Amino acid sequence: MSEFKVASIIELVGESETSWEDAVSRAVGEAAKTVQHIQGVEVLNMTAVVEEGKVVKYRADCHVAFGVDDDLRNL
Repeated sequence: MSEFKVASIIELVGESETSWEDAVSRAVGEAAKTVQHIQGVEVLNMTAVVEEGKVVKYRADCHVAFGVDDDLRNL
């Protein structure tokens, strides 16, 4: 993987019915469909939706960092 001089960060919320880890993976997976050069993820907050005393959805608020291509920055 090449090194980038500049990184950008987007904030996303992933959601899963399985786990917080899956919620993070889903957030990164969806971002990867349109964002290139993803280099890392930071989980800022984890929450859950509770119905009838049971957790039914896990949510992870994430910062996803990606390298900015120098060739494209100068356009």
